[in-house]
Amino acid sequence: MPPSRPGRRAVLTAGAAAGLAAVPALHGTATAADSPAGTVKQPAAAGATQAHRWRNVVIGGTGFVTGVLFHPRVEGLAYARTDIGGAYRWDARKRSWTPLNDDLGWDDHNLLGVEAMAVDPHHPDRLYLAVGTYTQSWAGNGAVLRSDDRGTTWSRTDLPVKLGANEDGRGAGERLIVDPRDSDTLWLGSRHDGLWRSTDRGATWARADFPAEPSPTGQGVTFLVAAGRVLYASWADGGATLRRSRDGVRWEDVPGLPGGAAARVPIRAAYDEASHALYVTFADAPGPNGQSDGGVHRLDTVTGAWTDVTPVRPGGTADDGSRDTFAYGGVAVDARRPGTVVVTTNNRWAQVDTVFRSTDGGRSWVSLKDSAVLDVSETPYLRWGEPQPKFGWWIQTVAVDPFDSRHIVYGTGATLYGTRDLVHWAPEIRGLEESSVRQLVSPPTGRARLISGLGDIGVMYHDSLTASPSRGMAGNPVFGTATGLALAARKPSYVVRTGWASGAGGAYSHDGGRTWQPFRSQPEIAATAPGPIAVSADGRVLLWSFVHWDGSTHATHRSADGGTTWAEVPTFPKGATPVADPVDPRHFYAYDTAAGTVYRSTDGGRTFTAGADGLASGDSQFRIAAAPGRCGDLWLSAKWNGLFRSTDGGRTFTRITSCWASYSLGFGKAAAGARYPAVFQVGATEQITAVYRSDDEGASWTRINDDAHQWGWIGETITGDPRRHGRVYLGTNGRGIQYADPA
Repeated sequence: MPPSRPGRRAVLTAGAAAGLAAVPALHGTATAADSPAGTVKQPAAAGATQAHRWRNVVIGGTGFVTGVLFHPRVEGLAYARTDIGGAYRWDARKRSWTPLNDDLGWDDHNLLGVEAMAVDPHHPDRLYLAVGTYTQSWAGNGAVLRSDDRGTTWSRTDLPVKLGANEDGRGAGERLIVDPRDSDTLWLGSRHDGLWRSTDRGATWARADFPAEPSPTGQGVTFLVAAGRVLYASWADGGATLRRSRDGVRWEDVPGLPGGAAARVPIRAAYDEASHALYVTFADAPGPNGQSDGGVHRLDTVTGAWTDVTPVRPGGTADDGSRDTFAYGGVAVDARRPGTVVVTTNNRWAQVDTVFRSTDGGRSWVSLKDSAVLDVSETPYLRWGEPQPKFGWWIQTVAVDPFDSRHIVYGTGATLYGTRDLVHWAPEIRGLEESSVRQLVSPPTGRARLISGLGDIGVMYHDSLTASPSRGMAGNPVFGTATGLALAARKPSYVVRTGWASGAGGAYSHDGGRTWQPFRSQPEIAATAPGPIAVSADGRVLLWSFVHWDGSTHATHRSADGGTTWAEVPTFPKGATPVADPVDPRHFYAYDTAAGTVYRSTDGGRTFTAGADGLASGDSQFRIAAAPGRCGDLWLSAKWNGLFRSTDGGRTFTRITSCWASYSLGFGKAAAGARYPAVFQVGATEQITAVYRSDDEGASWTRINDDAHQWGWIGETITGDPRRHGRVYLGTNGRGIQYADPA
């Protein structure tokens, strides 16, 4: 299940104003014009480049799949959308997903959230995406991407409105649709700015005459769906309504909407053409969280009659005696079998969510969960530390293959499950990686090539980069979001981790991260504010910093007995990230970003004193990295303030003039003949932010990613491989862990 405390999405939303404020918002008027060709890709920087082969470190899913769309006329063609990781196309031959938006760069990070997608039934190569992750004031406006080759290449139109693919309601239906009467006409429903229309296949947009008053805080249009040549649009503000248009000009309320449903949010709809039935799911909140009531209703589009076809009423008694509260989300019809429909529950924690299936138009239902046999051998983390995986949670999308009635897929908060016989289910997630990556450690010895700390799914141990970890996520305890990960430089078999957990928020490993034990005790504040952790080079001292998810900071604690006892360190700057010296176990460092001062400890973390000051300040994400195998060799990434280096343990720093911005930095194996480790960073040496390597201590940099591999915002974490020169591991916010070797 999702973490008990806010996961990656809540934390990123709260921190985005500070962390991403340098990205300017786009502004528009009542219409949006087509952007110049090629604006999806940033211009290449001048200077050295080196071709690399980029791949995902395999975990499998890990994020919220908010929509799945089969093309109605092309067998094997399907698309998936995610809330922060772009869209994907299904490759039926390889049985895997192909990412479609990796070319969106640093300045376009807000466009990696996909609000909606649309296909053209009459032109199967055409694909449209409405993209935009947040609607807050600091976020850029949304855009529409359009493709004539199934997402291989794109043209883009910037919109004058914001879209919210990672906000409440992100699991609702498709807000984008091709007009059933005219392939050149597209419709887009926004959250806060009404209904929009394009008559030139998405190149330009204008606000449509739609009888509704937009709200700056509401959900607006939650779905658009075609029933024959009639277009239906939901409206979720000020009491639920459903409107229809027969000519694309005039809109009218659909009469007779059931009274109970009118008080709820219309979530999704699906049309059964053979029986002229429109099925609509409702909930008392947009979801995915916070829902406790809902239902399913069927509209006869010929007679106008509504019928309540809700499979099970929320509010009963669950098996454990609690109240069985939930809502309804996904809905899909079987194109080959009239009257066959599937719907999903959502937010049903007591009984666990399910997919209901009916073959008689909703008069009777069967819960597919009750007979389901789940196989998660390809992605073992889905067991979540339990003997058996759950059928799902956050189920707000479901789809039936129009060419195979027994092929059903549904999305959860971490994966896509699919079946080919209505009984056996397994993740159909290969190639789709959506984790938000917080920490990366590549051990210098041992079986693991990589240990990673992630949003929502804790810590992963990779002894193979091409398979999901066979042990699943780190257990004892299982974490939600990881907040800290470190190993002892001189004793790399000793690893510690911290994060959000229902019990202990910290754990240690003596076998390089394969197995774990919780700390014997933890400071009381750890339950509500687990933060980053550091371990001395010899593994004897731990420093644990505490930061609440709302940004409030608390005293850092020290343990010299493996986490059995803890004591406050009053002189450590609150909220700072502790950094251990990789050689001298007496030395620790911390950067007070509020004051722009580096603090140093030479007594094993008992006390800290000020070192260099007058440095960049005001951003909690400025970071210190310690060069391996060297005492007191520190690098400071200060975002747009630049990159700095100290060789005297933080007493003084010198600017690295070869780049003007640095967001994250790490080290790898030195080049042949070189004495200093390779330095990797996400930064800027010319006009763009990219991934770079230096083999000469930062005197020069080589760009190692390209315009096709950018992944939006990538400033959280990066590290090299200490055993293989040139290999780099890069954390993304929604496209998992990327790694590369020189081509």
